[in-house]
Amino acid sequence: MLLFVALFFSLTSKAQDEFPARPEPPRLVNDFAGVLSSEQLSSLENKLVGFYQKTSTQIAIVTVKSLSGYDKADYAQKLSEKWGIGQKGKNNGILILVKPKLANEKGEVFVAVGYGLEAVVPDAVARQALVGAELLPAFKQNDYFTGLDRSTDVLIGLTSGEFTADQYVKSSGKRSSGKSGGFITILVVLIIIFVFSRGRSNSHGIGSNGGGLLGGFLLGSMLGGRNSGSWNDFSGGGGSSGGDFGGFGGGSFGGGGAGGSW
Repeated sequence: MLLFVALFFSLTSKAQDEFPARPEPPRLVNDFAGVLSSEQLSSLENKLVGFYQKTSTQIAIVTVKSLSGYDKADYAQKLSEKWGIGQKGKNNGILILVKPKLANEKGEVFVAVGYGLEAVVPDAVARQALVGAELLPAFKQNDYFTGLDRSTDVLIGLTSGEFTADQYVKSSGKRSSGKSGGFITILVVLIIIFVFSRGRSNSHGIGSNGGGLLGGFLLGSMLGGRNSGSWNDFSGGGGSSGGDFGGFGGGSFGGGGAGGSW
C-alpha cells in the first residue's frame, strides 16, 4: 500500500511538472518560453481579452520550453482540458500552443479547437491555411509575435462570423500566389525601367531624369501596394482593447485542430 501511494504521488507530481499550472492571476497569453516582449504580451492580451468580453470565446496562447515527450497535439489537448479553456457547455475555447525552435530541437506549434468551434475552424482550414499561411512563415523567421498576431486575427474573424472558413482559404490562396510571383514582377519592371532610361539618354550619353522619375514612381507604387503584413481581403479582429481576464470557464476539447513543425 505504501509503495502504491508513493507511486501515485510520484506520477501526480510528474504530471504537474509536465504541464504548467493554470495562471494566477488569470491570463489568456502565457509566455513560459520567453519569446515575447512585455509590449507584445500586452498587445496580444488586450486584443484577446477584448474579444472574450464581447463574445465569451476564449483564445489562449501558451508557449513552453518543452513538450515533455508528448506529441504536440496530445500536449495541447491535455493542457486545454487541464486549464478548462472556454466556457462550460459552450466549449468555445482555442489554444495556440508553441514550443520554440532550439539549437538541437525543431519548433512545434498546434492549434487546439474546442468542441463548440470545430464547425467554424475545421481541421483542414487550421492545417492548410492558418498554420501554413500565418504561423509557420513568421516562426521560421524567428518572429513569434507576428505569427501569433496574424493567426489570432484570423481566429477572431472566423469565430465571430466576420468571414467563413471557405472565404479565408480563398483569400490566403490568393496571397500565396501573389507572393510567389512578386519577385518576377519586380524584375520585369526593373528591366523595363532600365531599357526606358537607356532609350531616353541624350547625345552625350547622359540619361534624362524622366526615366528615373518614372521608374522610381512605378517601383515605389508597386512596393507600396504589396502589404506583407496582413491579408487584404479581411480586416480581422484588429486591436480591440480589453480589461482584466476573469478566468477560464471549463471548456472541453475533442482533439480538433492542426499543427506543424519547423
